[in-house]
Amino acid sequence: MQRSNTRWHIAVFLAPAVLVYTAVMIVPLFNTLRLSLYTEIDQHRVFVGLENFRTLFLDPIWSKQFWNALANNFWFFVIHMLVQNPIGILLAAILSQPRLRFAAFYRSAIFIPTLLSFVIVGFAWKLILSPIWGIAPDLLNTVGLKSLYAPWLGKEEYALTTLALVSVWQFVGIPMMLIYAALLTIPDEILEAGEMDGITGFSAFWKIKLPLILPAIGIISILTFVGNFNAFDLIYVAQGALAGPDYSTDILGTFMYRTFFGFQLQLGDPHMGSAIASAMFTIILIGVCIYLFGIQTRMRRYQL
Repeated sequence: MQRSNTRWHIAVFLAPAVLVYTAVMIVPLFNTLRLSLYTEIDQHRVFVGLENFRTLFLDPIWSKQFWNALANNFWFFVIHMLVQNPIGILLAAILSQPRLRFAAFYRSAIFIPTLLSFVIVGFAWKLILSPIWGIAPDLLNTVGLKSLYAPWLGKEEYALTTLALVSVWQFVGIPMMLIYAALLTIPDEILEAGEMDGITGFSAFWKIKLPLILPAIGIISILTFVGNFNAFDLIYVAQGALAGPDYSTDILGTFMYRTFFGFQLQLGDPHMGSAIASAMFTIILIGVCIYLFGIQTRMRRYQL
């Protein structure tokens, strides 16, 4: 008798995860897209097609808030790309040195903030930077730099950058650990061959290690993109739903929250909120597709 090649056990093991993912991700996603095509008229749901998107992008009141939130989101992402990821790569390169003592302790200490709650981080840094009871003025005064202190969370030109740097402090451990793991996968034979050719130290990292970990850097970049365009918690905890001062820290997440659920005198509008969420999904999808079909393809050609 011939045995069946159908591996039913694979479907059995995958089914619970697929069902849970569908229930908590796929169904809400399609329901959000569906809601964005309707509106409420006299307490009746009416199909309006893409009218909500036209209002979001072209109506002066809505478009001003949307483009402001999108620009802030992009700046939030740029700071993470230019500050968090290079620092994570540098830390990983340092901690991967075999002769470094207490490397495990340093890795743990740097990664611990990643495990903290957004609420804890937001309130803690809000207290630290407070001009009234914060310790930041005293610390700067101790080193003779008190003149550099400013109420960074209270000034429009500094607030978003300050919160982005707080987020960098919290999550720099993620790119550090991913790059560290990638560096450990580099065969010793390659590094030894480089040493025989006189390539050591920083030169070895730049000429040998860095090209070999480019795929890991690409993954970190796309994770940074997705994570920052989904950001919400830190801004909400530190600056509230209004993302002050004067919406200078408003990002797509806080804008969608105020619109969908309402806040203070603003009534909630699930349909416009769904339109904003759909726009966020489209932006993230475009960014991921650019990486998958553009950057990653070139990386594979480079490796070949």
